[in-house]
Amino acid sequence: MVTILGVPFDENSSFLRGPALAPLKIREAFHSDSANYFTESCLDLKDHSGIKDEGDIYFVKGNNPMETIEKEVTRLLLQTDKLFLLGGDHSVTFPILKGFHTQQKNLTILHIDAHGDLYDNFENNPHSHASPFARIMENGLAKRLVQVGIRTMTKHQREQANRFGVEVIEMKDWTSGFRLKADGPIYISLDIDAIDPAFAPGVSHHEPGGFSSRDVISMLQQLSGNVVGADLVEFNPTRDPSGMTAMLAAKLYKEILDVLLR
Repeated sequence: MVTILGVPFDENSSFLRGPALAPLKIREAFHSDSANYFTESCLDLKDHSGIKDEGDIYFVKGNNPMETIEKEVTRLLLQTDKLFLLGGDHSVTFPILKGFHTQQKNLTILHIDAHGDLYDNFENNPHSHASPFARIMENGLAKRLVQVGIRTMTKHQREQANRFGVEVIEMKDWTSGFRLKADGPIYISLDIDAIDPAFAPGVSHHEPGGFSSRDVISMLQQLSGNVVGADLVEFNPTRDPSGMTAMLAAKLYKEILDVLLR
């Protein structure tokens, strides 16, 4: 069983708010009459018996949202085989992985992003959406972190990558022949701004020179191994008046589900 959970949270966004609206908009695009429910492998996701959508996390004012996310993920992983989270800004990945660590101790993370998100303390916020992978690695939540698509490297982030032993394939060095080779369970963290803003304008941080939509779809389709969880984050509907990025997010949603259902 693959369980879907929305994480409508963007309070750790450093530039613009809006990704909290994404889970609703991704589901709307997924159900849009302008497309269908089939993945490119011809798997029909409509009313699929192996998928359960748990709706969105409800955040109670005054409670720690990071703790709320961790508790919900921990709870659901006792009831399901795999979990797919819809963010939300990228800060949600840290508490998600804290929840996964209760079940999975040797994760390989495939992180697809324009940004390394390895800052130790971005703008005086150690839980910024620019910092989740620093928190993940210093807490030992992953055996291995592989980052692809990075095109905003700084001196500090390079130092952090070296500190944590992160395998970084910067966008300038990436080739279509990339294949992740991993022993043990795999977790996918896909920030939609990995894709060039020509294809995905509905993000808070427009960073030119990224992947095409097809590059990322092919990367997902060619992924082998035991993928146990995933998140899709940083879609910002407030910057997507045409709905183009929503439809791309829905396409990625379908292809990630295809991977999780294998």
